[in-house]
Amino acid sequence: MKRVIDIHKKEYDKKPDVLVSAPGRFHLIGEHTWYFKDKTLSMAVDMPVFIAASARQDSSLRFYFHQLNERKRGNVSTLKFRKEDRWANAVKAVIAGFNSCGFECRGMNITIFSEILPSAGFGITTAVKVATALVCKTLFKHPCSDAQILQAIERGNKFFLNTGNYVADLYAAFYAQPGTCLLIDHSKNTSTPLPFNFDGYSILLTDARVPRVSVWDEETLRCPENFLLMAELKLQKKGFWVYNDDEDEINDIFSVVTEDTRRRLLCVMKEHDCIMEAAEGLRGGDFFSFARAVNKSHESMRDLYNISCPEIDWLVKRVLEFEITTSRKPTACSRITGKGFGRCLYTVLKTSDVEEFKKKIAEYERIFGFHPVCYEVKPAGGASVLIG
Repeated sequence: MKRVIDIHKKEYDKKPDVLVSAPGRFHLIGEHTWYFKDKTLSMAVDMPVFIAASARQDSSLRFYFHQLNERKRGNVSTLKFRKEDRWANAVKAVIAGFNSCGFECRGMNITIFSEILPSAGFGITTAVKVATALVCKTLFKHPCSDAQILQAIERGNKFFLNTGNYVADLYAAFYAQPGTCLLIDHSKNTSTPLPFNFDGYSILLTDARVPRVSVWDEETLRCPENFLLMAELKLQKKGFWVYNDDEDEINDIFSVVTEDTRRRLLCVMKEHDCIMEAAEGLRGGDFFSFARAVNKSHESMRDLYNISCPEIDWLVKRVLEFEITTSRKPTACSRITGKGFGRCLYTVLKTSDVEEFKKKIAEYERIFGFHPVCYEVKPAGGASVLIG
């Protein structure tokens, strides 16, 4: 914290009035099913983004990203999206969102400090947005509720960045609690913390550095016709909804879509089952159930949803070699995470196996030629105001 304060003072010749942190995050299961009002299992992790800010006497905005050694400029009265501003657009979007919600923001000097760059994924851009929102609320003393803060970010996403608003991303950065995962219900816009109590296990996030090359457009799946088809297969059972597992009924309803669409809709259904199984494993401290659900989810992402790649699959396969051969119960699990079509995966395995897994990562680099980066992380709490 002191380092961020010193960096801000050196850049602007003034100590920050406000200092905020927000966590990175990754999605364990379900990040591709939000459109169908399903659930997502997510985890905030100790990869914090810090934003320091001090008020200005004019309407100018000054942005400084320490690790990139980049500076950008703007003005509150003439906020515009500029492609060349890259990371600064996320900050400007939140300011624009606050202004459009009636919470006036004025000139600021802003410093961003993050050991993990936005290009790596892991929710760093979302952390920048959430931290910026808390900066705006705190610095200008806006009496806005959590719901209004989230609405301001949503408006910035939709009207300034012209992107979707992903509730699971925001909730993980905003509402997470230390030592937990967050079960997010998109049908109710609610989140429930679930304990991550697996002693003797470690969590690794690996940036496989595989360039993302989309082989199909995910938006083609997110259409009203498919939403209605999936709604037909939802049933109430013991106070919860589940997908109908009658094969004849599924085949009948999906008879109107292409085979590729059918496979991906089936994957959405399987993701729901995997989330519920993983959630039960977390509640009961049953690593076998949790790991089995994670591994099944990766298989679906690979075989049905078609967003994995050979490099990611190779790493996942190495993880699955850490098994108790007598019982065949997994003592490790791994899955692609994020947008897919390459780049990142997460792994949960025994702490005693971490060094052996890192050796396999070195082998991966020799085989595929990409230089991966591996981070050992812990479940973290949500965004907080440190000074202000």
